[in-house]
Amino acid sequence: MNTLDIIVPVYNEEDCLDEIVSRLDKVRNNLSDRLDVSFLFVNDGSKDSSFDILKRFSEENSYVKVINFSRNFGHQIAVTAGIENSNADYIAIIDADLQDPPELIVDMYNKSLEGFDIVYGKRKKRQNETAFKKVTAFGFYRVLNGLCNLEIPADTGDFRLITKKVADVLKSMPEHNRFIRGMVPWVGFKSAPIEFDRDERFAGETHYPLKAMLKLAGNGIFSFSLKPLQAIYYLSLFMFLFAIAALIRLNMLTFAIFFAASVQLLGLGFAGSYIGRIYDEAKHRPLYIIKDKYNI
Repeated sequence: MNTLDIIVPVYNEEDCLDEIVSRLDKVRNNLSDRLDVSFLFVNDGSKDSSFDILKRFSEENSYVKVINFSRNFGHQIAVTAGIENSNADYIAIIDADLQDPPELIVDMYNKSLEGFDIVYGKRKKRQNETAFKKVTAFGFYRVLNGLCNLEIPADTGDFRLITKKVADVLKSMPEHNRFIRGMVPWVGFKSAPIEFDRDERFAGETHYPLKAMLKLAGNGIFSFSLKPLQAIYYLSLFMFLFAIAALIRLNMLTFAIFFAASVQLLGLGFAGSYIGRIYDEAKHRPLYIIKDKYNI
């Protein structure tokens, strides 16, 4: 019988864990005649009682696996740890907040049987999200696809199902500044969407504030596109022509100087973002540190 690991990154989700395990159990029962299903929770340095709850579940059920980090390493790293510690034939990724419906994993698996190695959830509607969040999410994927030589599906997150062949390639990609929803389509293979309406968070508060969203967006852009650097070349050419025009009209000279300085600072910012990522890779530190493992 083929196997399926459902990876769930967890950070301070004590109020959601009973519910998600209950709903994942129904998914497991639904697929029990076709798949041996396990849940792989990655506790990403939670400060609440999440780890204690997960440990209890692992003691009660051998199919509940738990990885406990030594500290908080971040959502994308937690997902990575789940993938790297799984040898299942299929891997599903879902967050613990239940905004993405666990029941859809059954549909994803059925879709994969049609010959798809990647089946991802595509959001039709976002329940109770602010207008700012909806607008920025809409714009981000369009800007990202405009910058990258890669088609990253719009209106998706990390909620998806992949086959072992996709997971094996992801395991060979050790970069530190990870953007998994870009790395998966970069791998290639045949993919398909399943549309759904995204629910509001079951309990608690979002762990993706604006700062975290901007960091994730930066990882997406700077990991998959050189166009920000290339844009500096064209801006410098424009500034050269602008400076010549400014000499003709001296009253524009001050504006030209400040504009040139701003372009230089922008260029330094772009270059610094790339250099910082090179520095991260050059240190060769592990992506994460595991403190405890249960049922693995």
